[in-house]
Amino acid sequence: MRILLVFLLVSLSIVVAPAQSVYQPSAENLAARKAFQDDKFGLFIHWGVYSLLADGEWIMNQRQIPAKDYEKLPTFFNPVDFNAKEWVSMAKNAGMKYITITSKHHDGFAMYDSKVSDYDIVDRTPYKKDVLKMLADECQAQGIKLFFYHSHLDWHHPDYYPRGRTGQKTGRPESGDFEKYLTYMDTQLTELLTNYGPIAGIWFDGWWDQSSDDAGHVGKTAPANKNGIDWKLDRTYSLIHKLQPAALIGNNHHVAPFPGEDFQMFEKDLPGSKSTGFNEAQTIGQLPLETCETMNGSWGFNIKDNRYKSTKDLVHYLVKAAGHNANFLLNVGPMPNGKIQPEFVKSLAEIGQWMQKNGETIYGTRGGPVEARNWGVTTAKGNKVYVHILDWADRQLTLPALPGKVSAARLFADKSPVKITQSAEGVVLTMAAPPAADMLDTIIELDMAPATAKK
Repeated sequence: MRILLVFLLVSLSIVVAPAQSVYQPSAENLAARKAFQDDKFGLFIHWGVYSLLADGEWIMNQRQIPAKDYEKLPTFFNPVDFNAKEWVSMAKNAGMKYITITSKHHDGFAMYDSKVSDYDIVDRTPYKKDVLKMLADECQAQGIKLFFYHSHLDWHHPDYYPRGRTGQKTGRPESGDFEKYLTYMDTQLTELLTNYGPIAGIWFDGWWDQSSDDAGHVGKTAPANKNGIDWKLDRTYSLIHKLQPAALIGNNHHVAPFPGEDFQMFEKDLPGSKSTGFNEAQTIGQLPLETCETMNGSWGFNIKDNRYKSTKDLVHYLVKAAGHNANFLLNVGPMPNGKIQPEFVKSLAEIGQWMQKNGETIYGTRGGPVEARNWGVTTAKGNKVYVHILDWADRQLTLPALPGKVSAARLFADKSPVKITQSAEGVVLTMAAPPAADMLDTIIELDMAPATAKK
């Protein structure tokens, strides 16, 4: 009865909420956007009962596991080695400023204590603890912001109907009430935004499942869905902004941002790039930007995936993201026991060592005055421009004309001077020696007047 009452009360509040035609972000929201851009680096965590099968977070769909069989997985999920303090400390020591974790993925299983459903970690597993509550408390203790990833689509819920592009072989009845499902989703979002303290934002995924505008998501092998389902995003977004005005909304839909969204994300690609098939129809908007990527080739735990990216590759991605005026959200897929793979832990520690020395050239910056080149990128902050040389073997580097005079140049690492030759055609930087082959990033710091940072 208590569950039903909560559901009805929240449902009523959702139904009577006025439609949001023109989104006007609050002062708190605008400040949070700027802080988000300044943070630059975050930890993505894909974790759920799918980790038991050790083959990624899409396994229910890929192996066409019926919902009634998939429901057996939670009875084996007992992450006794989960330690929120270890996770948050690992992220903080890596130089990360925020964490984004899956509250509910496409399989529909909630990784927190939901009251509107018992299909969650507290009610269905022998662990019986709310990992998101422990993580939220630890994030607040260590000064790390917390975002919740939340899936629009749901391969388990019976009212997720009509079926979308994915999850068509999970044995659910060929009927359902999509409006009831949307109410269920908004009720779970209400729980997340009222029971876990300050939440930095909601990271949506799965909108593309019910859209004919799909831009090539991993579900593209399924038949194209022309249902044209209305997700009623205005209603959901308005609810989130009402509950926590500073919370930022992003949606991994691979198209131009919708009203009510506060940042724009690019999956496995730098903004403007179209190398992975996810962002074919996506252009860069005016919102803060974020790109996300994996440390091997998988989001969720995959025991066979040893395609580990090197620390050099990951640092270069972080630097390039900053040069493209974007944050970098780097993913780990914890194991079912609650531990994070040692390969990931090692790489994050090494990135943290680099950030301790060079974070000034990343945090608080915006994309610099020189767009990305084969040799690297530039970042800018105040009257400083940082030239990040990632792939260059000569003493001299020529930049195009800059919107201001360079008054001084030096290597960031040891402050040794770099010779400047500036003309209307460009700027030539001459170093005492070519960048060392073992350097992850040779950074030249330019003093500029006036400031050239993007707003």
